[in-house]
Amino acid sequence: MQAGLETERLLLRRLTRADGDNLFALDSDPEVMRFLNGGAPTPREAIEREILPCFLRCSERFPGFGVWAAVEKETGEFLGWFSFRPVDEATPTEVELGYRLRREAWGRGYATEGARALIRKGFTELGVERVIASTFEANVASRRVMEKAGLRLVRTFRFTPADLAGEGTYHPAGDLFDGEDVEYALDRTDWERAG
Repeated sequence: MQAGLETERLLLRRLTRADGDNLFALDSDPEVMRFLNGGAPTPREAIEREILPCFLRCSERFPGFGVWAAVEKETGEFLGWFSFRPVDEATPTEVELGYRLRREAWGRGYATEGARALIRKGFTELGVERVIASTFEANVASRRVMEKAGLRLVRTFRFTPADLAGEGTYHPAGDLFDGEDVEYALDRTDWERAG
């Protein structure tokens, strides 16, 4: 197991091809996918041919960055994933934080714990200057995670289906949500000041 980061309760390890079943189970829960694509399950073929290979390439291309499986240390159970990826390949000092956890893991502080650990690693070890994260405006739980991790609201915008596909989210044909998306951010200097 390639460990990327360890927290009090989590082990963040590199995803492998063997995680296809874990990702399929995660993305098959309509509640997990609710604010991502309206609750549509991700077809296994999309995970195996598009999403997982994209996640694996990202981890190979950017040492220290990528997408990690979140495993509960006590049980060894797959809880979901975290991503910490450069926004622009040419400038890896601005990274995007992402997370997707199984419903059974919600409300237990895992998302905040993993997010804080990745932010700390980015600012102290990887030369990151700014961390951003985004979600659908009505996803109050995800917004609270961002706020607890120290990020602050910086803008409201609108995702397109192409944006979502680039983030590793399956989106069936049709309209997007009727609503806006929000972006949160945290600069290194603000993180150090709050430290």
